[in-house]
Amino acid sequence: MSETRAQNAIDVQGAVKRFGSFTALKNISLHIRDNEFFTLLGPSGCGKTTLLRIIAGFEEVTDGRILLYGDEIEALPPNRRPVNTVFQNYALFPHMNVLENVSFGLEMLGQAKAAARARAGEMLELVRLEQFAERRPAQLSGGQQQRVALARALAPQPKVLLLDEPLSALDLKLRKAMRLELKHLQRETGIAFVFVTHDQEEALTMSDRIAVMSEGELQQVGEAREIYERPRNRFVADFIGETNLLEVSVTGSADGSSRCRLDGGQELTCDAVEGVEAGAHVHLSIRPERLFTSQEPQRADVLTGTVVENLFTGTGISTIVALPDGPTLTVRSSNSERGSKRIIAPGQECCINMEAGAGRLLID
Repeated sequence: MSETRAQNAIDVQGAVKRFGSFTALKNISLHIRDNEFFTLLGPSGCGKTTLLRIIAGFEEVTDGRILLYGDEIEALPPNRRPVNTVFQNYALFPHMNVLENVSFGLEMLGQAKAAARARAGEMLELVRLEQFAERRPAQLSGGQQQRVALARALAPQPKVLLLDEPLSALDLKLRKAMRLELKHLQRETGIAFVFVTHDQEEALTMSDRIAVMSEGELQQVGEAREIYERPRNRFVADFIGETNLLEVSVTGSADGSSRCRLDGGQELTCDAVEGVEAGAHVHLSIRPERLFTSQEPQRADVLTGTVVENLFTGTGISTIVALPDGPTLTVRSSNSERGSKRIIAPGQECCINMEAGAGRLLID
């Protein structure tokens, strides 16, 4: 058995997709492992849904190869690919009950009615809807309808399940609940899930790995914590969560560290990044939760500024601090007794302390 077949559910090799003169995908290469929850993340129009549709067979690849467990599938029509797709619109048959909706596809594949109904019953147990088997889709909530769509997609035992923003039609509270449901379902089935979303929080909370896309190109692929803590470039840092972006000049690098000077002359030390040498003018990313304010310096890397405003956000307090050279920084404190003690009133000068390893130089 080849290494690709043993380890990867999907291999995308140099995929290009053109629509006339417009290139939607630009030489995309990535691998999706067996039994992995993999997310394609990016803003609208970045190419993530196009890539999903190419894997599903709904779009033809202009150039490149698509392999499923080592077998080329780019020439196969959708109905001959051992994958299934869950769309934003669940497209349940309104005149059929839940059990019939799940079993219908199996019967169309040639399974006997009794066997198809038995398999559909197993899938409803998997998504915890067996008590609703006789109900019609209109009698279900949005989250329940989504679970029916998932049961229907999983019933034929696909090797990979593709999900095209399936949570977008749900309200926020239900979306959060369904994130956990989807992750548990992926673990129970043991198959690869490929999930498309523009929601950064969804991607971070659900994914084993994330591919961040922009304008038809891969910007970074990695585990959720890696993407968040060590973004490769300015787009990833700015798109994933909230961050402070500062223009800096790298004045020197030694022993794995780089010294950075802000326009106003203040300096910070951060981890060196391959490709960013002394003399480079780049951006430094610092997450707000990795900073804290104080009256006196409490860390080796400290900036000084003036508090502009303290904003209560429910779970925390965001402090806006103006640096002497013009830019502002956001510092986030928890909504707790410890966090409240660090709050400094607007108009007062303060120190902005940076945790070790919090600064990330970006390859712009």
